[in-house]
Amino acid sequence: MKKELQQKLDLAAQNKQELVKTNNKLKRTKPKNLDDVTHQAHEAVFKKIDCLQCANCCKTTSPTFYERDIDRLAKHLRIKPSAFIASYLQKDNVGDYVLRTAPCPFLDYENYCTVYESRPTACREYPHTNRKRFYQILDLSLKNTEICPAVADVFEQLKKVYS
Repeated sequence: MKKELQQKLDLAAQNKQELVKTNNKLKRTKPKNLDDVTHQAHEAVFKKIDCLQCANCCKTTSPTFYERDIDRLAKHLRIKPSAFIASYLQKDNVGDYVLRTAPCPFLDYENYCTVYESRPTACREYPHTNRKRFYQILDLSLKNTEICPAVADVFEQLKKVYS
């Protein structure tokens, strides 16, 4: 991971208490302009950050795989869904399918996804900072500040606006 991206994660870790306070305030007050502010921050952050320089999400965590994701990936790989599950997935503590290993077995040495067109919905939507009703995923996004430098940067901007 590039040094400046790691610095964003380090800053989020250092400011964890402040980010938790901001998160709690946003959950409590549900500002009407939260989506607009978050989406603007998302756009600004992704003008500066290239996910291919990081791929920390693919290296450290697993998306949840839904049945449609499993079917799509099995078809892409030309195997049966049961073979895909047996080869790549396990159930987590809440019964969802997740990858058996990290990093993701579909991440290549240059941080490209080898199944990009068929990737799971959770990967398509990550890091979720551009979705509507952002207040609904504040806790998830706060956790993602530990994984994704872009989310860490978005939260720093939210902290400045709402603290």
